[in-house]
Amino acid sequence: MCEHHPACPNADAFDREAARVVAAHPEQGWSRLCNGVIFFEDTGELLPDGSSLPPHRGPAPHGAAA
Repeated sequence: MCEHHPACPNADAFDREAARVVAAHPEQGWSRLCNGVIFFEDTGELLPDGSSLPPHRGPAPHGAAA
């Protein structure tokens, strides 16, 4: 359970990425959030129940048609 104030959002909440980082491994490209979510540098996520969410960042600016 989260002891931060205000409390971090649950792993199933829409704003789950707003939870505080409790373990950061930038050299490996991931961080563990207070709510148990593993957040990857490419914006993908691994949820505590084992399900995964694909990266959700937009296309690169240089990849857009002019």
